[in-house]
Amino acid sequence: MTASPLSEAPDSLASLRHALFGPRADQLHGPWKNLFGSSLFSFQEGLTHQARVELSYQRLRIVNEAVADPGALACDTNALTALHEWVGTVDAGTGTIASIHFNLFLGSLLDHDQGDRDLGPYFRMERIGTFLCTEQAHGNDAAQMETTATFDRTTGGFVLSTPTRGARKWMPNTSAAGGPKDAVVAARLMIDGKNEGVFLFLTPLTDAQGRHLPGVEVELLPETASSPVDHCATSFHGVRLPYEALLQGDHGRLSADGTFTSTLGSPRKRFLRSIGRVTVGKLCMSASSLGVTRHALTVAVRHGHQRITSGMTKKQRVPLMAHRSHHGPLIAAVATTYAATLLHRAAVARWTQAEQPERSDAERLVAMAKGWITWQARQVMTECRERCGGQGLALANGIAGQLAANEGTITAEGDNLVIWVKAAGEMLMGGFTPQPPGATDPAEWALQEPAHLNALLADLERIRHERARGRLRARRVGSPMDRWNGTSRSATALVEAHVNRLAAQELLTAAKQAADPQASLLLHDLHRLFALRYVAAHSGELLAHERLTTEQVRALPDAVEAAVGALAPHALMLTEAFAVPGELLEDHPMLRIDRPASLVPA
Repeated sequence: MTASPLSEAPDSLASLRHALFGPRADQLHGPWKNLFGSSLFSFQEGLTHQARVELSYQRLRIVNEAVADPGALACDTNALTALHEWVGTVDAGTGTIASIHFNLFLGSLLDHDQGDRDLGPYFRMERIGTFLCTEQAHGNDAAQMETTATFDRTTGGFVLSTPTRGARKWMPNTSAAGGPKDAVVAARLMIDGKNEGVFLFLTPLTDAQGRHLPGVEVELLPETASSPVDHCATSFHGVRLPYEALLQGDHGRLSADGTFTSTLGSPRKRFLRSIGRVTVGKLCMSASSLGVTRHALTVAVRHGHQRITSGMTKKQRVPLMAHRSHHGPLIAAVATTYAATLLHRAAVARWTQAEQPERSDAERLVAMAKGWITWQARQVMTECRERCGGQGLALANGIAGQLAANEGTITAEGDNLVIWVKAAGEMLMGGFTPQPPGATDPAEWALQEPAHLNALLADLERIRHERARGRLRARRVGSPMDRWNGTSRSATALVEAHVNRLAAQELLTAAKQAADPQASLLLHDLHRLFALRYVAAHSGELLAHERLTTEQVRALPDAVEAAVGALAPHALMLTEAFAVPGELLEDHPMLRIDRPASLVPA
């Protein structure tokens, strides 16, 4: 296998980048690519955890200085997710607190009635915002949280209280690090002893010097393996808030005399509306995983071309990437990453363009995509780390630390398995209709046909949907919990098949739309490899349901090998299309060696 010089195919490279980043790439991604590729964000060796936390806050202010209008950024999902695609590659801590400040905090304030609230201190980052929802005893069942904000008719304000240890807010970043801070705190609105549901309350945490205010108790939690931020347990002991602290909207309004009105009769719906920014947060988490995944693959593929090893004869010396055992897993990871990137673009577009009747379906897609993309990121980065050997363990090389931080991404904004279980339930209860089987005899299809591959993915959806529906409707002795327990694995397998089909479809659409012939061919080959690998992994199901023939099952390994072989010579260009800043790559010690001319980007 030999690598083609990138300079020979500038049109193909440009076309691949257009497919990945869209027509607004320069506007949405260019500024962040330049900022995070600068020396301001170079990796700093030997820092303590606390020093990394402080550095993340310093860099957060650099990010804010680069934003012309923080309020507009918080309201623009495309721009906000673009930021997340680049920041995690250089500083996961900065990415975490930027996501909290811009999306969860500012976004929540802007999504509710503004009144006379002055957001200037947050736009100028004179005060940093944080978001306190999850409690120690209430994570995925946050709607059952115990924190209360009791309306005080005497003062017209509220009393914010943490009634039990389990009600402590179990979230970053409320320590004294980083300077003055405020939070939006999720709490039960209590009026004359009645719980009206969970709402958000703007709550000062510190004074101008960063010292915690009376009644605000913050305990630093043990250091985690994920992004270096100040994880804390935060309690409120009779903290008095003014009337204006309540973030109001149509889902809940409280008049000054204590009259409560809402367009939503369900307290649970009021809660979900209050924390609506979590859906955008899922898109941000997906974006973060995509950025670090593309970066890890770029590093691993370059390393594979630069590192020389033994060939198949006594004196032969070849790059690592000459070996199928080395490049095969990386090429498969490239196909997955292209598919994941394009699925994310589709999810963002669906969410931003959805009218109110379509919001539930769009939100479900966002949740499913978040789970799949962040899980795929774990697998791809693990492969990249291994293919880089011992050098892949060095934090300065930009893979191992990001891999650890991605574990936090998997859990943030809704634990992946939990949001998939919810999505699976919705799909089984009418939120999804599988495609009927095609009329063509499967034996008449060629495995390489894109339409056949996508039809096989749809077959897996239908098979799993039928299996899960059958289990859910089975009349067996037992409780509803027993019935769901017998269904859940089939149901989440349905979600997996659904997401893979959607990702494959987005990849195929990009292949058809690419203007450059070579880029179109490469995208078709990526689609072929991506779909073939999933079909091969589940060929038993398809064979049992007569959607594959025995001859086709026998042919699958060779088909996968052929797809890998077609893509392997183009690995450099495929990863160069990820547009990772050259300055950032040169900052990695493992890549600071002389490279053959064919490896130098055009």
